[in-house]
Amino acid sequence: MSDETGPGVFAGPQPESLRFFGTTWVRHDGGYAARRAGVATGALAAAVAACLVLRFAYEGLQIAAVGGLVNLLLVVMFTACSAIAFRRTWEGFRERADPETQARLRSLMAIGFVGSLVAYFFRSLGEAPGEKLLRTEYEEARERYERRSVRRTGNPAKSKSNTSKSNGSKSHASKGNASKKRKR
Repeated sequence: MSDETGPGVFAGPQPESLRFFGTTWVRHDGGYAARRAGVATGALAAAVAACLVLRFAYEGLQIAAVGGLVNLLLVVMFTACSAIAFRRTWEGFRERADPETQARLRSLMAIGFVGSLVAYFFRSLGEAPGEKLLRTEYEEARERYERRSVRRTGNPAKSKSNTSKSNGSKSHASKGNASKKRKR
């Protein structure tokens, strides 16, 4: 979230851009529904294409006659990595991932990319992937900004001690104005 302001930018925190959606997730405008449909379709098409490529690779291993154990290990590896990638991607839509853990699991996530694509597909059926997390963070930032700006309203130079002094001088001035009006 950014607190910067500029020409045409409202004061306060600005919404974070979301991949494929920009900031359309805030008000669900600017083709948000079409983008969600596009992301869902694209993720599903990419997952199907990836499964076809993996099937060709598996058939290549069968033709090479490397043995049943290698074929089994390959299937188990891609299945386990895809399941882990699905879970990590799904959790990433709800909470920010630890960068260190993310770096350690990068190769596992690359092997299980089909799981990530499937997670994108399912999440985009209900909302933009990551929208709930960003909306929560954005609303919390707006609330903090509102609380800060409410506390800052008014002139800080005026304090309760200054107010009582100024009230006394105002009453003298108002008495003087009243006497001037009577003289006219």
